[in-house]
Amino acid sequence: MYGALKNHLYSWLFQHRGPVNGAIVLVQRRVFIVPTGQGFVFALVLLVMLTGSINYTLGLGFVLTFLLAALGVNAMIHTFRNLANLRVTAGRSNPVFAGDAAQFLVHLDNSGDNERHAIGLTRDKKHSSFVDVPARAITPAAIAVTATHRGIFRPGRLTLFTRFPLGLYYSWSYLEFEMHCLVYPRPASPGLPLPPAAASAGAGSDHGRGQEDFSGLRQYHIGDSPRHIAWKAAARDQGLLTKQFSGRAETELWLDWTQLPLPMGVEERLSHLARWVLDAQAAGISYGLRLPGKTIELAAGEAQRERCLEALALFDPARPGSDG
Repeated sequence: MYGALKNHLYSWLFQHRGPVNGAIVLVQRRVFIVPTGQGFVFALVLLVMLTGSINYTLGLGFVLTFLLAALGVNAMIHTFRNLANLRVTAGRSNPVFAGDAAQFLVHLDNSGDNERHAIGLTRDKKHSSFVDVPARAITPAAIAVTATHRGIFRPGRLTLFTRFPLGLYYSWSYLEFEMHCLVYPRPASPGLPLPPAAASAGAGSDHGRGQEDFSGLRQYHIGDSPRHIAWKAAARDQGLLTKQFSGRAETELWLDWTQLPLPMGVEERLSHLARWVLDAQAAGISYGLRLPGKTIELAAGEAQRERCLEALALFDPARPGSDG
């Protein structure tokens, strides 16, 4: 009974409505404010100063005490206004591999004439990011959250907060959007060798990136094969770059669930299949994916990579084929 009453009171007090589609406008009833530890110390000092001024009839003591008290009240108003009437919308999150940090983005729309300073975004109150929002501008704020498991990852409730300008008050608002990040299985390292590829022929042939002719460099992406990294460029402090090759993809292969050793569990199989997808993509081979209840036809290119990794991320062993 006590727990249910506490949860009901908490939901009513902090306006917990569940995930929201669309924008959240931080009207007055959505913004909360309390004194910080420094704020309580400040109030205690004011009380001591007032007591001393009364005991010793210090006129200047009264002036200083009430001046500082007015400053404290002013700070409370400015801290509250730093969040009030912001319009917040959810941004898109790029897919990541399990174990990596998923970046969740929100857009802060300040339609007023005053700048908003030192606005923080956090999920667990341990890690925060801060942004300033100019007047009549939209500024993105992002928070990184480690994705521990494959599948659909939702950040849950986020907190937008500020202590501006003096740190005497903590003002915050809760954000919970219908946003998510797709988490791919972590590629096995080291993975098993790719299964034998067959020579392409007829309708099964496809054009892709081959390995005949060097065509340039691009920025390194997680999962790129180490043998395609331009190590000489890295030695010259040019960052990690990946070699690209052009030509006709002469081979194609199927990445099949049944090609993996029987003792492997579900997650281990998905991990090895993810490694195969990345290796096949790096080799410029036309490939397809076969899972229980789902088949992705032969193709090549980045779109094929995304289709296969998405199928692996959403694979449900209890309901094969339910992800698509």
